[in-house]
Amino acid sequence: MQKSACLHFGPRFKNVCASVMVGGRPVNWVTSARYLGIYLESSFTFKCSFAANKAKFYKAFNCIFGKIGRIASDEVIFALVKSKCLPILLYGTEACPVNSAMRHSLQFTVNRALFKIFCALSKDTYRDICNYFGIWPMEKQIFARQDKFSLRYCASDSVVYCAISKLR
Repeated sequence: MQKSACLHFGPRFKNVCASVMVGGRPVNWVTSARYLGIYLESSFTFKCSFAANKAKFYKAFNCIFGKIGRIASDEVIFALVKSKCLPILLYGTEACPVNSAMRHSLQFTVNRALFKIFCALSKDTYRDICNYFGIWPMEKQIFARQDKFSLRYCASDSVVYCAISKLR
């Protein structure tokens, strides 16, 4: 397995490039690569994929719910989902651009878990249950994580990041 790969971002992301050599070995051009647990995708703009996050969220949720789902109270289940599963789902959202479609997809993932706990529910009911158990909507959680990330780096010596973050 190779640890290195090349990706394109920008208007010419589909163009074929000359081969890159590192240590006498060619580095492959790929359309998706993992970096620090975040999956980057080659595209017109900088883009991340959260499909692996969603799969890991479902795995963690099903593990918890399979063990204690019918035995434990709703409060215990939601405390575990909030502390163990949501961080898996939201990993990397601080540093990656998250558009509206991605936020809805992440919210849908949480809603599917709620559906499994309570069976059939309406959209309003999902929102009410999340409010009751202290789970913020995805949009609010992502913005809070991005703000915390920005504040942490602006407090450091990273002048470049500070300047870039003020542009958004």
